Amino acid sequence: MEGDVTDTVEATATVCDFDPMSGSIPATKVEITVSCRNLLDRDTFSKSDPLVVLYTQGAESKQWREFGRTEVIDNTLNPDFVRKYILDYFFEEKQNLRFDVYDIDSKSPDLAKHPNDFNDFLGQVYCTLGEIVGSPASRLEKQLVGIPGKTCGTIILSAEELGNCRDYATMQFCANKLDKKDFFGKSDPFMVFYRSNEDGTFTICHKTEVVKNTLNPVWEPFSIPVRALCNGDYERTIKVEVYDWDRDGSHDFIGEFTTSYKDLCRCQSQLNVYEVVNPKKKLKKKRYINSGTVSLLSFNVESEHTFLDYIKGGTQIHFTVAIDFTASNGNPSQSTSLHYMNPYQMNAYAMALKAVGEIIQDYDSDKMFPALGFGAKLPPDGRVSHEFPLNGNVENPYCNGIEGILEAYHQSLKTVQLYGPTNFAPVVNHVARYAAAVQDGSQYFVLLIITDGVISDMAQTKEAIVNAAKLPMSIIIVGVGQAEFDAMVELDGDDVRISSRGKLAERDIVQFVPFRDYMDRTGNHVLSMARLAKDVLAEIPDQLISYMKSRAIKPCPLPPVYSSCVQPETESV
Repeated sequence: MEGDVTDTVEATATVCDFDPMSGSIPATKVEITVSCRNLLDRDTFSKSDPLVVLYTQGAESKQWREFGRTEVIDNTLNPDFVRKYILDYFFEEKQNLRFDVYDIDSKSPDLAKHPNDFNDFLGQVYCTLGEIVGSPASRLEKQLVGIPGKTCGTIILSAEELGNCRDYATMQFCANKLDKKDFFGKSDPFMVFYRSNEDGTFTICHKTEVVKNTLNPVWEPFSIPVRALCNGDYERTIKVEVYDWDRDGSHDFIGEFTTSYKDLCRCQSQLNVYEVVNPKKKLKKKRYINSGTVSLLSFNVESEHTFLDYIKGGTQIHFTVAIDFTASNGNPSQSTSLHYMNPYQMNAYAMALKAVGEIIQDYDSDKMFPALGFGAKLPPDGRVSHEFPLNGNVENPYCNGIEGILEAYHQSLKTVQLYGPTNFAPVVNHVARYAAAVQDGSQYFVLLIITDGVISDMAQTKEAIVNAAKLPMSIIIVGVGQAEFDAMVELDGDDVRISSRGKLAERDIVQFVPFRDYMDRTGNHVLSMARLAKDVLAEIPDQLISYMKSRAIKPCPLPPVYSSCVQPETESV
């Protein structure tokens, strides 16, 4: 159970609300809930520990890309996952989806080899988003396939259109005199929250933590989007089940009660003390009253601020570019080099810089970018530098727009010698020093690193990122070339939060994008600028918001709108 207790605030795999291309194509946001039944049991001494990975298919490249993962639930063949997928639903498009189910026996996020290892792979299913939405009650049940000669069980996919409610509710519960379920001790209680659906079924939306060895637990406060609880219908039934946690996954049912968002809003009134009832016990025992009570200790609602709220409130975004000048990129005078200076077409670095830079420059107010290089020998003495200005001006490393950066980049290739090692930490620390000086929410810093992915100072870079995670700062890493980018994926920290010397990063601040995924087969053209734009900037809004929330910084109120239409009255002379 401990493996599947999830804080619902973080329990959402989502494409961010902020999408620079969203103005042209209307879309509905749909929440997908996943359950499985009768999965294969791959563990010898216990049940499987399932996880579901969703893959989406690119419209142009037809490549499958990982979209998100559920949490892992220990010891169960019938999981109901709390973590949701939120997808943009386009009625006019065929949106292909693939759901892979795994038994997770290690903490490694790398699933690349698992489909060939039947000890881990539990089956998969293909469908479209329209197929889920168009099913009766928007609930699709399909047989899992993929293991010859085996019945893999079923997957249940439920879709619900999300409302526009931006409120978050924070609440805390305690219980009193719950039933004793353990033979040698008291119960280990936890609660599971479900919202009701129009067809009378229920969808899981939150699990509390387990409180060990007590019949009178006090659970930690938790926050949950109001739309996850009731999707804007304040009278919709919310069912809460109370269980006694067991290590083998066969949790004992203590009882249940129902409430609604409207009732919860009344907070600490008598209406918010709930009898926990076990229906089977109630039928069998005439003198049965209840299996304990649950009380609401506190309830608070706040509106969730968006990325655009902060931008409109005056938060400035500052981009810094850092380019990899190490020898692993190849000799710039040879056509095999990623830095090859072809007079007729741009090299891989220039293409990535132009494509990504044209996206990000729209969100930088002054269009003046500090542009750095790392890993080269500099003239005149050949000293190695890991943070040198591309324009050669240490006092003023700013370049005017993307064209200015490209010009400085080409000039640097003519004057420096590609060398090494590939150290990321100096440029991360360089930007972190600026971010550390302004932590009031008025400025946010984004470092764009373009690299071939070969890194020499992994430990130092991890430490630099862990330290930078406390600051108003994000890092985008764009990988160019055909190398393996395992180290970059590790730095991304989407699946396993990055740590250094036993210290976990406060936030996930790194986004890795392999540039080759967006190129045509010739490697000379970007297939989809829209998709590249979305993926490059996908995590920046949530990363900015997470920093602001961690520091309790709210957007500045908008100044009053000045209207030039109203003219002051004047008297005629």
